[in-house]
Amino acid sequence: MNQSTLVLYTRNRCPLCDKAKNILLELQEEWDFLYTEADIDQSDELTEKYGLMIPVVEIDGVEVQYGQIDKQSIIEVFSEKRKS
Repeated sequence: MNQSTLVLYTRNRCPLCDKAKNILLELQEEWDFLYTEADIDQSDELTEKYGLMIPVVEIDGVEVQYGQIDKQSIIEVFSEKRKS
């Protein structure tokens, strides 16, 4: 199985983003994925796209969750990917 790429769309001074980052870093200890962050404030396009949705979790180019990030839902996405 190829290593998945996970992108967390975030911004500074965002408590939900901080919580999401902690969840994702915890998951990275159990699941093999490349983790990156994208600060939406660095791009007008990203700010327009995600301004009210952050944090947003994208796995392999697919938005899988936004707002309140749920650890179990992310695990389910990785479990499905592992099966395929």
